[in-house]
Order: sequence, then structure tokens, then C-alpha cells
Amino acid sequence: MDYTLDKRATLTALFRGKVDACDADPYLLLAAKFHGVKVARPCPVCEKNALYELKYTFGDQLGQFSGRIKSIEELAQMEKEFGEFRVYIVEVCRECSWNHLCASFLLGDGEVRKPPRRQRTLEDEDWVKR
Repeated sequence: MDYTLDKRATLTALFRGKVDACDADPYLLLAAKFHGVKVARPCPVCEKNALYELKYTFGDQLGQFSGRIKSIEELAQMEKEFGEFRVYIVEVCRECSWNHLCASFLLGDGEVRKPPRRQRTLEDEDWVKR
């Protein structure tokens, strides 16, 4: 699904002063800094070359790994390992905090699978809970 029309409407409302769309969450800005892929097009708001894309994955079959940011290479591999999951592409400007959902699509091989067994992570350790 392409969200270009929604983006255009949001930008129109922003430039007319009806909404404040430059309100990226600090964690989204950090994700863009460390995991984002810089794109060639400028930010539609501030027109600086600080626009990054993030690809988030969500799905029941991903289990505890749902909601993670993935690269194109990782998505290609995941498409062979999971039956169905959704990818959301979000653009973020690190200069003016513009953020918008650009597109979403389904990937997977169509086979229904159980989510992977839960693995122990750093968040599960006692020292993190203190």
C-alpha cells in the first residue's frame, strides 16, 4: 500500500499551519541515525539532505522479533523463512523531525508457521531490571 496521497495531504495541512507533522519520537530519530538508510531525495519540509528510511517488520510468525528494523538483504532472507509478515517503510528527517509512513507491503512464502521459540535476551537479565 502506498501512502503518497496521505503524505501529500499531510504536507498541505502542514504548510497551511493546520497540523504539526514534524514531531518524530526521539527513539525514531535515534533509529534513523543508527539503522536508517539515507535516501537521495531531500526532506519535503526543510529540503535538507537528511532524509532516512527505516523498514520495520511486524507479524505473528516473527514472535518476539516482530517490530524490528531490517535491511533489504535481511528482508530477502526473511521472505524465505517466514510465511507472512508486513513491512512498513517510514521516512524520517534528522534535521526537522519530519516523519511519515511511506509504504507497507506483505512478504513471505505463504506457509503458515509457528513463531520461533522465545529466546532469552538482555532485557530478560536481572541487571537490566534494576
